[in-house]
Amino acid sequence: MSNITTNIKSIRDIMRKDTGVDGDAQRISQMVWMLFMKIFSDKEEEWEITIDNYVSPIPENLKWQNWAADDEGLTGDLLMDFIDNELFPALKDLDISISPQTHIIRSVFDDTYNYMKNGTLFRQVINVIDNIDFNSTTERHLFNDIYETILKELQSAGSSGEYYTPRAVTQFMVDMINPQLGESVLDPACGTGGFLTCTIDHLRDQINTPKDRDIVQNSIRGIEKKPLPHLLCTTNLMLHGFDLPAVRRDNLLSKPYSDWGIKDKLDIILTNPPFGGVEEDGTETNFPAKFRTKETADLFLALIIKLLKNNGRCAVVLPDGTLFGEGVKTRLKEELLEKCNLHTIVRLPNGVFNPYTGIKTNVLFFEKGTPTEDIWYFEHPYPEGVVSYNKGKPINIKEFDLEKSWWNNREENQHAWKVSVEEIKKRNYNLDIKNPHQAVDTLASPEVILEKFNAAEKKIASVQDEIVKVLTEALQ
Repeated sequence: MSNITTNIKSIRDIMRKDTGVDGDAQRISQMVWMLFMKIFSDKEEEWEITIDNYVSPIPENLKWQNWAADDEGLTGDLLMDFIDNELFPALKDLDISISPQTHIIRSVFDDTYNYMKNGTLFRQVINVIDNIDFNSTTERHLFNDIYETILKELQSAGSSGEYYTPRAVTQFMVDMINPQLGESVLDPACGTGGFLTCTIDHLRDQINTPKDRDIVQNSIRGIEKKPLPHLLCTTNLMLHGFDLPAVRRDNLLSKPYSDWGIKDKLDIILTNPPFGGVEEDGTETNFPAKFRTKETADLFLALIIKLLKNNGRCAVVLPDGTLFGEGVKTRLKEELLEKCNLHTIVRLPNGVFNPYTGIKTNVLFFEKGTPTEDIWYFEHPYPEGVVSYNKGKPINIKEFDLEKSWWNNREENQHAWKVSVEEIKKRNYNLDIKNPHQAVDTLASPEVILEKFNAAEKKIASVQDEIVKVLTEALQ
């Protein structure tokens, strides 16, 4: 077990003893803001060398190295008094206009809380965290794996099914969209940043100079309205080398649809918007009457179509309900097919998001600017011997080799089929089209079924009579 794995396990075990931390979600929130402080401290060591005349936005007495790094420093009630009455109030009240770094700290701490009550246990956690060197490439790389474990634990706490898309699905979507250096990339409901970090990894081979690195940092953006995933995403991007993560606490659905202009247009949108969620009253009035609904995923789809540039590309996860739904969903699909080329729908099997939701999902790939003529469907099969996915055996990126080998040389096969837009219109924009190559059970007519049922009943009655006869004779 690596040192960092041991460290994280130690932190969990210590926090479980603290009566102030109620459940896994609070424990993880507590752990992540403390890790953020250490990561920021290590980053500042780097910035003092790489940024001319760098000035820390954190007051001297509140810097990690001046209250946390001394393993025999503040502890007990004195430490808790410092955390609750000095550190948190000061960080929540930083002037965001001073520097970009100040803005990041303030956005992280605005809705973050200290749950721990025991100063002795708090000191033990600090001492463990202080042993992690986030300027070490090895430690940073190892932490990425631990970070994913933290996300899975948060899901197990039952509070974040919407935050996490399986890594294999995320990577497949990014691979197929194929972002290029300089293209603007947005996830408008970014959760913990899976699509953003996967895009960063995808672009690494294209980064050859410090200028290229700056271009990437300025072109990848995320929006997240909930405080805990926002904190996780900010920390995640810093671990991926982003000095100033462009992750905003906001809800894009709260801005009037008509206010989005040319300057807001994007090259790429990659996202898995919350589905099954309901927006608060009044949010739908920001949208044209034909798109008004409280269903979160529907509103995001309308916004995505609006925000893409001409020739802009999108990959989005949507539930089956969007494919066959009527009313607003029909009008949205009509808009999508008229303004975009919906060229591919990958139908994912049941269980991809297990155990967090059993809803069946699809990945839609489209480009803005030309109407749809044909839609290719690809039904992703289970691997041989697998009947469903679960937390222990999730979907694997290697499974998508099927789609990747087919992607640029499209032909119908047992998994793939093509449907014309004329057929879609005849179906009143119902996109829920089953695989025509899949064996379908052929049912006889109701009359034949009833006849067989009656015959079976008679046979059962005859057998029962025979059993009764035999038993009666035996008893006599």
